[in-house]
Amino acid sequence: MTAHRHIAVIDIGKTNAKLALVDVQSLTEIAVLTRPNVVQAGPPWPHYDVDGHWSFLLDALATFHRDHGVDAISITTHGACAALLASDGTLAAPILDYEHEYPADIVAAYDAIRPDFAQTGSPKLAGGLNIGAQLHYQFSTDPTLRDRTAQIVTYPQYWGHRLTGVAATDVTSIGCHTDLWSPRKGIYSELPARLGIEGKIAPVRKSTEVLGQILPDIAEATGLPVDTQVSVGIHDSNASLYPHILTQTGSFSVVSTGTWVIVMSMGGTDAPLDPSRDTLINVNARGQAVPSARFMGGREFEIIQQGHQSDPSGRDIADVLASSLMIHPAVDPRTGPFQGRQMQWSAEEPDVGTGRRSVALSFYLALMTDTCLQLTGATGPTIVEGPFARNAEFVAMLQAATDRPVLISEAATGTSIGAAMLMGAPAELVQPTTSSTAKDTQALRAYAKHWRSCVGTA
Repeated sequence: MTAHRHIAVIDIGKTNAKLALVDVQSLTEIAVLTRPNVVQAGPPWPHYDVDGHWSFLLDALATFHRDHGVDAISITTHGACAALLASDGTLAAPILDYEHEYPADIVAAYDAIRPDFAQTGSPKLAGGLNIGAQLHYQFSTDPTLRDRTAQIVTYPQYWGHRLTGVAATDVTSIGCHTDLWSPRKGIYSELPARLGIEGKIAPVRKSTEVLGQILPDIAEATGLPVDTQVSVGIHDSNASLYPHILTQTGSFSVVSTGTWVIVMSMGGTDAPLDPSRDTLINVNARGQAVPSARFMGGREFEIIQQGHQSDPSGRDIADVLASSLMIHPAVDPRTGPFQGRQMQWSAEEPDVGTGRRSVALSFYLALMTDTCLQLTGATGPTIVEGPFARNAEFVAMLQAATDRPVLISEAATGTSIGAAMLMGAPAELVQPTTSSTAKDTQALRAYAKHWRSCVGTA
């Protein structure tokens, strides 16, 4: 692959459409432009404003190339999204918003044909978070649509198709809880045949491949050279995982923290996953199955702290450990490994804004994360990235509970950086740093053991 310096990354999130220019040597975004991703009401259903995004992206590419020079283009988008292409390459129908809810009879009809979790690694999700459910809804609503559809592409490749004219899907997007893929076998599930779309899904390719070169009219509109390469593209969660795949060997896990805490385990034990506990299988950029689990840790942090954070003292930590002050799951009972349970404090609830409350919350989040790691069969070191990596109490408890090294990712991360690295990476990547061992490891382990006993996972 040709060495590139400046990679323009199309990054379509659920909230914003973004074009970032990434300097691959420094792994920094040197220019960023964004546009709100406002869902259009219809008809025929709520859909994305792809033509508005397209005009924005062409203008932004022209600006970046004029001001900095663009060497290549990479693409990352949110998951749970597919585009239906007509024979002339245009959309056969507007791209459906995955948050749209379907009538009960259509949901029931789809439930009757969707493959088992054991085959797909896809739990049943709301609305169109399973792409198979989207396709079933669209074909049920518009009986002529299936015949009008010549090819089906996943969302990163929709933009790649507009840039290059080449149709594809990528392994991370087709493997992202779609119901269409068998991640462990690397083949389609039984669902495409049941939906009558065998042969319509565009070829599945690895994210690290080059999709093609930009079309002449794109070069003319943006000023980019006509031989500018475009990556196949990648699902956004896997874009965040990709830099760690390049820096780690053997088994390891990545804990991505934000509104969601997402645990992705590479090379661990082949643990049986339980969809009722918010586990699933993702597929990484190399096509490998990645057991995953999640809970809304950032949301739970906000619920407990109520906007009043505090830096705990050593005495606060010692008091929480000595008194076994705990939060039992689940702060947000809609997600995670303890769905349906209601949160409880083990003793009198500390006041908002106190250090003891902060410590108990950090320990709870770490033990929830440890539960997710266990559910995914994690072995080897755990890499924590995002805001929780800066929470000393979280890191200390996670290290004690797992009894394995916890590494802190201090390198630049994020979807745009990971997507840019599909087109090239610096010769030396920054390795995560090992967290220091807590002085009170024995007390932390005893606390973790007691928490597991209380919540029924000991």
